[in-house]
Amino acid sequence: MSKLYEQVADQLTELVNKGVYNHGEKLPSVRRLSRQFDVSTTTVVEAYRLLEDQGVLEVRPQSGHYVAKREPDVSAPRATCPEPNNPVPVTVGDLVLKVMKDNHNRDYVRLGGADTAADLLPVKRLQKCIAKASTDETSLTVYDHPPGCLELRQALAKLSLSAGLHCSPDDIILTLGCQEALTLCLRAVCKVGDVVAIESPTFYGQLQAIEMLGLRVLEIPSDPAEGMSLDALMLALDQMPVRAVLVTPSHNNPTGSCMSTDNRRELVEILEQAQVPLIEDDVYGDLGYNSTRLPAAASFDRSGNVLYCSSLSKTLAPGYRLGWTVAGRYQNEVHKLKALTNLASPSVLALGMAYYLMGNSYDRTLRTQRREYARRVREMRKAILKEFPSGTRVSDPRGGYVLWVELPRRVKTLELYEEARNRGVIYAPGPLFSAGKRYAHCLRLDASEWGPEAQKAVKILGRLFAESLA
Repeated sequence: MSKLYEQVADQLTELVNKGVYNHGEKLPSVRRLSRQFDVSTTTVVEAYRLLEDQGVLEVRPQSGHYVAKREPDVSAPRATCPEPNNPVPVTVGDLVLKVMKDNHNRDYVRLGGADTAADLLPVKRLQKCIAKASTDETSLTVYDHPPGCLELRQALAKLSLSAGLHCSPDDIILTLGCQEALTLCLRAVCKVGDVVAIESPTFYGQLQAIEMLGLRVLEIPSDPAEGMSLDALMLALDQMPVRAVLVTPSHNNPTGSCMSTDNRRELVEILEQAQVPLIEDDVYGDLGYNSTRLPAAASFDRSGNVLYCSSLSKTLAPGYRLGWTVAGRYQNEVHKLKALTNLASPSVLALGMAYYLMGNSYDRTLRTQRREYARRVREMRKAILKEFPSGTRVSDPRGGYVLWVELPRRVKTLELYEEARNRGVIYAPGPLFSAGKRYAHCLRLDASEWGPEAQKAVKILGRLFAESLA
């Protein structure tokens, strides 16, 4: 349940989006707005602070609150991948492993991952919950066979209500992170050689899973703001033997794109009619900057055609590797595959997380993370536009903590990777996010740990890219 000031902030954001308040226009005073919304002045002040953190408003000293002027459209990416061609095999594994290895080396400024900010995690509270779980003899001495810890599944069923999902604990299968959930779901609906349609660009972890299973990829053009083109998808379904569609509707990694509610509903309807399963990756669903969470695509599913996947790695505990899937009519197959793959889930960690989720600490954690990630992403975005070569475009996400950067086409980010590494900075080159090695002039940067060190690293990259154009 969102706080009252968050509800006020959401309503103001909607008024801005509808054009009731235009960019650069002064908003009503705190007292006047408190009367209009019938809330306290303290609530309005908190709402204004939240909107300032999100970059919706700006404060002008001795003047008041104004709708922030957004960056010109030219600063946001517009390029998309070409129209669907022929399905291709995936070969990104070695390159991904190299970047992942470098990104875990503390000798570098690590902007190449998509790592949760350690300072925003409730570490001490989680440690107490794990300590409590460790006193449970059963969790230490018995294999936690699929579907996994009942207490955690009960907590996740309640948590899923915020995404519009009405599932029972029996519908949930625990996994080792979202990556295993995605892999199990792909295995449940595909066989070697099948074609999987994905957004382009897309998270390289999805490409790794597809590569490991011997599947082929069909890249569907995706808007950096709105997500997968449904027109292009329908064209592909008519012309190609697509066996499954894998999509991240909320805050896609790497672009941050976010599908509208109407498009989510239409996506589910299109695939149900085509009898093609939809695998939904909702790992960033809780990290939208607005307090009102968008419904998962699976919330519109009425036939069990959607296999929903998520985890707590991006919000609570990356090291615990606690994920889950609600696999619809494929649940029995996923259940069997989970049991055959690794027998059981980590019971102590699962029970400890259940204890954590039983309270209301998660809501407080999310409020802090949403506000702080919105600020860090906005500040990194400004730094990139300032330091990178003229013509650079940067995504403007509404959630998550990564930024997608399009440089002038003569800049080749994969070729410059080693030189950036030599200068002490790690990033994720664009070709990692495409089976067809597209996006040679692009890169993804992680804003989660934004601070003086990361700011210095952005300047280093800006000089390197400028030098490559000289």
